Amino acid sequence: MANGWSEGYMAETNYTHGFYRELSPSLLAVAALAANQTAPDPAKPLTYCELGCGQGVTVNLLAAANPDIQFYANDFNPSQIADAQALAAEAGTANIHFLNDSFAEMAARTDLPDFDIIVLHGIYSWISAENRRHIVAFIARRLKVGGLVYISYNTLPGWAVMLPLQRLLMDQPLGGDIPVLARIEQALKAAETLADGNARYFQANPGVAARMKQIRTQPRAYVAHEYFNRHWTPMYHADVVEDLAAIKLTWIATARPLDGIDNLQFTTEQLALLNNVENRTRREGLKDYILNQQFRRDLFVKGPIPLHGLRSETIWRETPFVLTVGEASLRDLKIATPMGELSASSSIFPPIIRHLATGPVTAGELAAALPQLSFGQICQTLTILASQDNAHPCVAPEKAAAAKPHTDRFNRAVLARARFSADIGVLASPLTGGGFLMDQMTQMLFSAHLAGVDAVASVWSHMRASNQRFSQDGQMIVEEEANIAELRRRDATFTNETWPVLKRLQIV
Repeated sequence: MANGWSEGYMAETNYTHGFYRELSPSLLAVAALAANQTAPDPAKPLTYCELGCGQGVTVNLLAAANPDIQFYANDFNPSQIADAQALAAEAGTANIHFLNDSFAEMAARTDLPDFDIIVLHGIYSWISAENRRHIVAFIARRLKVGGLVYISYNTLPGWAVMLPLQRLLMDQPLGGDIPVLARIEQALKAAETLADGNARYFQANPGVAARMKQIRTQPRAYVAHEYFNRHWTPMYHADVVEDLAAIKLTWIATARPLDGIDNLQFTTEQLALLNNVENRTRREGLKDYILNQQFRRDLFVKGPIPLHGLRSETIWRETPFVLTVGEASLRDLKIATPMGELSASSSIFPPIIRHLATGPVTAGELAAALPQLSFGQICQTLTILASQDNAHPCVAPEKAAAAKPHTDRFNRAVLARARFSADIGVLASPLTGGGFLMDQMTQMLFSAHLAGVDAVASVWSHMRASNQRFSQDGQMIVEEEANIAELRRRDATFTNETWPVLKRLQIV
């Protein structure tokens, strides 16, 4: 259905309540550090702006976990901003300011501070060229010298084969003013009918059928926003670089540092080809072709300052990290890379993981404790673990202590919502300044343990009252005893594996 204020963007159904960990100030700083570049120091008071914040889960959590940073968050959808404001009110978070402006209105505002960090997740490839110009104008006006921009977007050539399918879905059904959720079903059926009828587009691009099966399993709110925006435009890295170079921004790194470890991404022959290319933008573009890249998370700086030699090593040595999962869960960890699986059972990972489990621990402390490993091996392992959400940089002890009352209030607000909704699946850690993923059922068990009551009995009582049951192999488990047995199993996992991690991250 058309909304005049939406300018072709999907506003008929709200976006998902996702948490995007890469937006954490401490992870942004480590991503820059991994590329030997400076970034705004998360240990200092900063100003931070998220454009297109959606339901505001990420920015709400980050504000609670980083109370000395002033957060501003904008989304043009009033329903999403209303929900984001409600969560901030429930958590008592005072260092966050919500705006309900279009990008043009944001660019024209005169009452905003200048920002150290501006982030936008996915938005850039979902909006019109005019709105991209408004975003660039906003960044030009509001980003401080030395400030950092995170911008993620659907990428070419990886999305190229999907362009015709997106148009096919967008154009179905022809005519009428049909609600988007019904349109999704009709559009998928129409595309599947074409595929079953041996349409040559599907024959020539066999991967499209697999993608349609994936779409069938995805949340409909995500599908609506990903495939049913009129201005859906996957982009080449070079074009985004050109947009931001016009306002004096320089690309410095990917926000997922693992993607920047070239020997884990490319063959010897591919590296030889890349190393003959001096232009960094062209080199990144060739990487995208080699990997058939579909999504990029790029970091730009207004006035980059490279970190050389001893300065980079000093920051690594002073940056503490902590394990964010149970140590046992990493014993058989396999890290997927374009060059194959990287096993964490090698001689390098286990001793580092053991120390991180007692964390926080700095790279310097790891180097002193593990003389058999080179400093480069330690830093690369920390980079990989942080990229995989198995480790996270930490804030100073005094900052964690100051943040703890704020994260406690945020977490109580999330846990209270879990009785009625599975929307928010993340809690805040004062130690990392970031999030810890936790599903609705585990949140309810956690609440019961905090209240000092029988967790299994408490959660089963709620499940029975709300007519909830577990499923197995796609089938609902009807028997009460079987449901209670599954609850006991999950509670044991929570008690033995999750609770120690929550203590380590100072969530409890």
